[in-house]
Amino acid sequence: CNEEERRIRATQERRCRQTLPLSALKLKAKSSSSSRHFYLLRFVTPHSFLFEQQTNQSIKMAKGNEKKGAKVFKTKCSQCHTVEVGGAHKQGPNLYGFWGRQSGQADGYSYSSANKKSGIMWGQDTLFDYLENPKKYIKGTKMVFAGIKKPKERNDLIAYLKSSCNAN
Repeated sequence: CNEEERRIRATQERRCRQTLPLSALKLKAKSSSSSRHFYLLRFVTPHSFLFEQQTNQSIKMAKGNEKKGAKVFKTKCSQCHTVEVGGAHKQGPNLYGFWGRQSGQADGYSYSSANKKSGIMWGQDTLFDYLENPKKYIKGTKMVFAGIKKPKERNDLIAYLKSSCNAN
């Protein structure tokens, strides 16, 4: 090791002591003749930890595009849901008036007990998380939908649902 490498290592060790969590990921060498392992260290400082939390929150609260959301609804949701006032229930419930309401409360629809007991109040935060993976968010739900992985698509859909399903 030369002097430059020693200084870098010492700086990294100081940072390591000042960080919150330190996560190490064990990576095996690609070569089949080698049994060496490499460790990828991720240093998380208090500043970067807070930044990551703020970034996740800002993605959740980003304003979506209603027109794009209408397209998402038509392609991914309209097979099972309606949004019109007094619209019929399909495989899923009519969504009109669900914004700000507790889950499992639409009249005339038979919800799963997991959905009724979840106590979720539908809003921007809860819907953003739910739409990513409904079965994971409410374990035991009847909703057979894989979810929407792209945050932008979820925000667009939420913007559309908020404007078209809000009874207030």
